[in-house]
Amino acid sequence: MPVNALITDPSSGRQATVTSENHLVTTQYTCPPLEPQKNRVFRQFLTDDGTATGTSSMLIAAAAAPTEFWVQACETADRYITTLSFVIADDGCDLDEFGAIAALVNGCELFYETYTGEVVIDDALQTNWDFVRACLGEPTFGSGADAFKARDVEGKVDAFIPILDFRRYIPPYGIKLDMGTRQRIVLRVNDRTDQIDAFDAKAYGFDRFQ
Repeated sequence: MPVNALITDPSSGRQATVTSENHLVTTQYTCPPLEPQKNRVFRQFLTDDGTATGTSSMLIAAAAAPTEFWVQACETADRYITTLSFVIADDGCDLDEFGAIAALVNGCELFYETYTGEVVIDDALQTNWDFVRACLGEPTFGSGADAFKARDVEGKVDAFIPILDFRRYIPPYGIKLDMGTRQRIVLRVNDRTDQIDAFDAKAYGFDRFQ
């Protein structure tokens, strides 16, 4: 004989949910539940003011160093940054250079902010190889002098396009920027970089709202 029952949290009074397809909602299952989507895709360049309308080119003059480029937390949702996609473009660039110029003296610092303070990911990104290494060699392609190097990028020039997957550092969702805070993920450029063709970074992830 079937028994009607409710699973209830005695402290909050909240009850377990069963969907119209008779799934008890406790965790993910192979078919998505017929419930409102609580995530939305997030995509934005790191910019000099943290907004989508800020300056995304990280080519700066010597007098402007250091300059920070960042993505900030959202006011209405928890923001998860899963991936950073870099472009360092300059014709004839090699791994031991920055673009096609000499290695940066001070380099770039990559860090993020949490309620406990700053967490440094890398504080000495001085060459193309430093960026590729921080990204654990992803994406891997090419060989010899062309290893990790893309052709005809950003105005038909050579470029390194390393992709930093934060889910490999902090599984499964990457770096979380808490809703309604001043938390950020930041690349601080400490040297002149305007001698190369292009330098920027785009963040990808999702916002989780209530």
